[in-house]
Amino acid sequence: MFQSFDTSADPSQGPDRLARLRSVMRDNGIDAYIVPRTDRFQGEYIAPADECLSWLTGFTGSAGFCVVQHDQAAIFVDSRYRVQVKQQVCDSFTPMDWPEQRLVPHLLETLPRPARVAYDPWLHTVKEVHAWRNEFEPQRIRLLEADNLVHKIWPDRPAAPQAPVRPYPSALAGVSSADKRAALARKLGKSGLDALFVPLCDNVAWLFNLRGNDIPRVPIFHSYAIVYSDGSADLIVDPHKLTDVPLDPDVRIVPLDRVEAHLKALTGTMRLDPSITPNQVEILLRAGGAQIDHGTDFITLEKACKSPAEISATKTAHDIDACAMIEFLAQFAQQDPTQLTEIDVVRQLENARRATGKLQDISFDTISGSGPNAAIVHYRVTQHSNRALKKGEFLLIDSGGQYIEGTTDITRTVALGPVTPEMQELYTCVLQGMIRVSMLRFPQGTTGRDIDAFARASLWSQGHDYGHGTGHGVGAYLSVHEGPQRISKHSSIAFEPGMILSNEPGYYRDGAFGIRIENLILVQPHEFAKHSGPTFLSFDTLTYVPIDTGPIASGILSKTERMWLNDYHSACWTRYNGRVSPKARKWLAKVTQAI
Repeated sequence: MFQSFDTSADPSQGPDRLARLRSVMRDNGIDAYIVPRTDRFQGEYIAPADECLSWLTGFTGSAGFCVVQHDQAAIFVDSRYRVQVKQQVCDSFTPMDWPEQRLVPHLLETLPRPARVAYDPWLHTVKEVHAWRNEFEPQRIRLLEADNLVHKIWPDRPAAPQAPVRPYPSALAGVSSADKRAALARKLGKSGLDALFVPLCDNVAWLFNLRGNDIPRVPIFHSYAIVYSDGSADLIVDPHKLTDVPLDPDVRIVPLDRVEAHLKALTGTMRLDPSITPNQVEILLRAGGAQIDHGTDFITLEKACKSPAEISATKTAHDIDACAMIEFLAQFAQQDPTQLTEIDVVRQLENARRATGKLQDISFDTISGSGPNAAIVHYRVTQHSNRALKKGEFLLIDSGGQYIEGTTDITRTVALGPVTPEMQELYTCVLQGMIRVSMLRFPQGTTGRDIDAFARASLWSQGHDYGHGTGHGVGAYLSVHEGPQRISKHSSIAFEPGMILSNEPGYYRDGAFGIRIENLILVQPHEFAKHSGPTFLSFDTLTYVPIDTGPIASGILSKTERMWLNDYHSACWTRYNGRVSPKARKWLAKVTQAI
């Protein structure tokens, strides 16, 4: 099994660990210390050695931060984790609703004056620290760079990952590393820049057509890079990870443990993207005399717009994954759900993906939540939380696979027998939101915030909403969460052909049930039969796995929405009826009938 069901953090240790951290703070004259949930590569998915927030507090979510003072400690999480955080942290930590409650106002209200607030400059971005400094300094609060204080009190901290790096096939990437760097060099030259610092591991992996195994679920390796205006590059990585990895002659290897000295030695004008670059990088470059240019990193957007080869390979990955999902759902339908637990569901699904012979890893820990656990947006089942399935409930299964061809992410909500009329109505509203986004045609320049409301309108009409974004970007055998594109009221990034996104509206009732339905979609040019106006785009659906029609409330779907769903299910049958087992084929024929 790729997935484990152990409880990875122990909230009972919180008071003692908090006391030890406060002791180190007192020794260093620090009034408040910030502990984020990230690593020095600004990763969402991080190695066990970097799980400082989880180790200190017990909170295991993928986003959040804690600020520790001598008389209090606050942990800030967004709407996805507000149920989870209350279950995982002890009373020593006070949960705060982020972004409604922000770090700076909290500290301005609770700190004495003058005060000293410390942070690890490798773990916070240039943009983040500049914003803090502008708000703190007028209030007699001094911001201090410090070594990671949690590391000082973590006696059995795991070792850093040492997995080898491997080449990614050029046939799947579609563009060579040399060509990617040459295109980037041209952009640097046109902008009058000497070099670009690349802080994100997935951007490094994409740029050099390499993959790794330093992080579970994401095939990346810990690294930075610097690309110069002549197309040459520094790959900053532990050299022993590169055994038998062919690199172009103009790619120089810089040992990761020498990154600070290397940055201090650089001159010229360096482009930094302040929203993703660790503040320590800017500190080191300025110390050596380099000039800093703040702007976009060029790579993130380029990576988001998949090449024709990446699109073709990704579609192959979705075909592989869809067959595995169909086999799993067919097997599940033949079982008595009351004889299964949430962990049983995870195991059966992973086994179905493994049976393809293609699975490299799961793309994230499978969310298998039934009843009230389905209301926890990023629920991770453990031996402690595992519960038996019950009739009359929803089972929410959010999962994905990492295949050499691409990355998948799919959510299906399954009714375990008849559910209440209210649950049917809410399920149908969520389904309407997913369908409406899938059907959209929109002019070039449209952003995520322009279309987010289409996914929510049906729920809004009933006085309901959900707290997460409607969709995130997805990589090509990289991270299942990729920027800069999103379907969100906060996103101002315009959609471009080749971008892959999730389409996943939901509804969650704390302590009762949760609903989410998700497909992946590809941005593509759209041609109208008779049209001479502006360029339009649309979404091409990548995920073809039957959607449970049992809980659909009668009379709510429009004729157009019903036609879309029937056409979708017809496509599921046409694509896969000859590629699954006889038992799965029989199930597929039944569940893809028109409604």
